[in-house]
Amino acid sequence: MPTHELPAVIETYQHAHDRRDTEPAIASFGLDATVTDEDTTFTGVDCIRGWLDNAAAEYTFTRTLTGVEQIERDVYVVHNHLSGNFPGGEADLRYRFELREGLIQRLDIAP
Repeated sequence: MPTHELPAVIETYQHAHDRRDTEPAIASFGLDATVTDEDTTFTGVDCIRGWLDNAAAEYTFTRTLTGVEQIERDVYVVHNHLSGNFPGGEADLRYRFELREGLIQRLDIAP
């Protein structure tokens, strides 16, 4: 799938997260959304906001989109390559987005 077919809400989230701009990133999520990152789950916008704020403060990195797959009607897997000052310095991550009513309902981040 070409990246221009990626739903706008996912692009908005990723670009806001790249800029470490929490408010537009959090506005991409439904009120009862869930994020799982590094085996920790964050549920609800307040918990997700805390995760975004901490993730932005802990490391600096650049993200390169390397691929997109549409798995189901509202399920997308986005492949990103990250380079930064985190342990190992390089990572290829898979972001699995589930959308509901135009917002991110679930995000799972894994290698």
